[in-house]
Amino acid sequence: WFLPVTAGTQFVTVGGAIANDVHGKNHHWAGSFGAHVRQFGLHRSDYGLVVCSPDQNPDMFRATIGGLGLTGVIAWADIQLRPVAGPWIDSELIPFESLASFLDLSRESDGCFEYTVAWLDCFAGRNPRGIFFRGNHSAEPGKTFRPKRGPKLPFPLPAWLLNRYTVKTFNTAYYQTQAAKKGSSLVAYDSFFYPLDSVRQWNLLYGKNGFLQYQCVIPDTNVAALEELLDRIARSGQGSFLGVLKQFGSAPAAGMLSFPRPGLTLALDFAMRGERTLQLMRSLDEVVQQSGGALYPAKDARMSPALFETSFPRWRNFVPYIDPKMSSSFWRRVTEVK
Repeated sequence: WFLPVTAGTQFVTVGGAIANDVHGKNHHWAGSFGAHVRQFGLHRSDYGLVVCSPDQNPDMFRATIGGLGLTGVIAWADIQLRPVAGPWIDSELIPFESLASFLDLSRESDGCFEYTVAWLDCFAGRNPRGIFFRGNHSAEPGKTFRPKRGPKLPFPLPAWLLNRYTVKTFNTAYYQTQAAKKGSSLVAYDSFFYPLDSVRQWNLLYGKNGFLQYQCVIPDTNVAALEELLDRIARSGQGSFLGVLKQFGSAPAAGMLSFPRPGLTLALDFAMRGERTLQLMRSLDEVVQQSGGALYPAKDARMSPALFETSFPRWRNFVPYIDPKMSSSFWRRVTEVK
């Protein structure tokens, strides 16, 4: 048995997956995590334990999926898993050298590959090179599977190690190394779904000041906005070595505040360099807001009320379902509630 939708890391909780309505590499086939939740028990300060499902308390059910933990505490959940033959993925790796090539690969792959995602070289600007990954669960049990424990970073690396020159060098080396592996292969599920988990405490790569993650979705009809985002990132010199691009499918939103929607989603990690990094993100916000796109609350640390309004224009419909004794710094920030 396997999760119908899994995030990019295996270190998540079921409650967190529901509360953020996480998505994976197969949104175009399976939608988001919340679409596969059959029911759950929700502890509330006003009603006690409330059972929620599409048939029982359906409005509270939809509010809690993607509800950012504000509707109560999820006590238990029933999730519909899916059977698979084994822990192996029939994977294919394809290098590309333009945004148009990525879009062609997405269109070509969506009908026959359940999982699709791409790594981008963020220093390449409007027409980025990258590696397109696609795969399906293998129908063969395959060889014996042995989980691997990767190395663990023991301490934060010095901040100066992560600069535009070292990241550029890494991106070039990664592209060339992966491009040399192009073609089909049988890979273990954990290396396919959770490549970063192979380095424990990988966040320490960014030094003691950490990093900010930025994930947005841009409407399919506005590829020019995505090109502008990539151009601003390249010109800033703050490119990320972890740039991920994915095309969402047309699955309906599972929750009132669900992030996934039809469009192109770009996710990046930026080493925190104070005001310089924040200024770049405000610049990216302008593009996202003008395009009618959205920012992902699960990965946010500084979204403005204006961008939250653009991202989730119907958020006020959610307010009546908030537990009267629940709140968060995020919610107070984006709704201007002091």
